Amino acid sequence: MSQAPDSAAHAASTAPEAFDAAFDGQAPPLRLAVIGAGPAGLALALLAARYLPHAQVSLFDARPLERDVSGDPRTLALSLGSMQLLQRLRVWPAAQAQPIREVHVSQAPPTLSSPWFGPSGEPEVRISAAEQAVPQLGAVLAYGQLVAPLQAAWQQASALEPRRLVSRFGQAVDGLKQDRPDEIDAGIAERFDLAVVAEGGVFSEQARKSLTRDYRQNAWVGTVTLAPDSPVGVAYERFTRRGPLALLPLPDRDGQRRAALVWCQPQDEDEVEGLSDAQRLAVIQQQLPDRVGRLLGISPLKCFPLGLNAERTLVEGRRIRIGNAAQTLHPVAGQGLNLGLRDAFALVEALRRDPQVDQALRRVEWQRAPDRWATILTTDFLARTFAWRWPGLPAARGLGLAALQAMPPLKRALAGQMMFGRR
Repeated sequence: MSQAPDSAAHAASTAPEAFDAAFDGQAPPLRLAVIGAGPAGLALALLAARYLPHAQVSLFDARPLERDVSGDPRTLALSLGSMQLLQRLRVWPAAQAQPIREVHVSQAPPTLSSPWFGPSGEPEVRISAAEQAVPQLGAVLAYGQLVAPLQAAWQQASALEPRRLVSRFGQAVDGLKQDRPDEIDAGIAERFDLAVVAEGGVFSEQARKSLTRDYRQNAWVGTVTLAPDSPVGVAYERFTRRGPLALLPLPDRDGQRRAALVWCQPQDEDEVEGLSDAQRLAVIQQQLPDRVGRLLGISPLKCFPLGLNAERTLVEGRRIRIGNAAQTLHPVAGQGLNLGLRDAFALVEALRRDPQVDQALRRVEWQRAPDRWATILTTDFLARTFAWRWPGLPAARGLGLAALQAMPPLKRALAGQMMFGRR
């Protein structure tokens, strides 16, 4: 793994010999490199710091430490399981997060309509925290509001154990080299026993992985302001002819009710850029169910091309990828970060149980495969159906939603998958 030349002096201050001496006669030390200080990488580093006392953890990120990330407005939707993991690390910013009390998935006309489908006559699935006997299904917050406390917790931990927990902010990693079967080369400065790649990025900027599919869809993201009488804590996903449209509840700001918007459009029919704010609001309002309430305003929108970009396996030698570094997904299911946090937990748990790195990595690959592939395949299937123009497809999708709503065991299974992944 090559790194910036100015890291050599820092590496000398954390000499492997000093770390080895601290564990003389105990379990062999593990030199762990975590590449990427986003939510998944920071969570992994903190988990390793807490549960792997024999590990020397070096956290790399090209971003300078002094760059303030707290104001990054990108929206994250976290499941209940992800919340519980962050609460265990004592970094969950409850005051900045909006709980999700209910998820409402429906399909916009044209589709079948029937009084059997619910009060609106449209096919829909409603999952509530109350019926699942949990306090909330998940939460929504801004990217910076999660990364800032994660980073602060890591900095606090590394200040207490500077020889064991090493911050390498402002030091980009240019590449990884598998020097020998039992070591990863880190250039002249040092070597690592295991490298975890947690750098994500968006689909359009990533190098292509083993499995890739360009959906030829754009996601327009921003925020909308809702009427004061709009339901609180409800996440909406609306299947439209052109693609999914989602509203995720956000904490009120200045007394205004808000929601994060994810509006997917096929690239060859995308006219969003040419619309005024009033026109955008009118189009979105027309596509949403009445229960959402009235939209009062909309922020400037950013556009991101969408695609699938995934590795066939998480592990390659002594290198493992987690989160978006392993699989970048369509946002239709909102599971990208949740999948990455489950990857991080599974890796640390495997290393805690088995000090033999290769055996631990085999355990992670086997353990994570069902959850990972169920999420990848489901998300990919849903994303591709919006490009299909088969006769009867909207009706079939609507009947599927109605069947889920009518069968409590199936709905409970779906809710469990949303909250905790496949277990």
